[in-house]
Amino acid sequence: MRRGCIAIGKVQCDNCHKFLEYGERYLTIDDEEGKGQHLCVDCCLSRGYASRRTEKEEQTITFFPED
Repeated sequence: MRRGCIAIGKVQCDNCHKFLEYGERYLTIDDEEGKGQHLCVDCCLSRGYASRRTEKEEQTITFFPED
């Protein structure tokens, strides 16, 4: 399961090991064994878990795939 989250405490990206600041967005991915993985926005974009969208002439980043 994938969940888009906002950092309110000390969170570290499991890929690049960058510490996320308060209010920064990240993605949590849970596998079948219940182990979670936290990924920052940059790592999500490079791995294809996030995409850029243009809505109302403004570009946004979303963690959820387009249908």
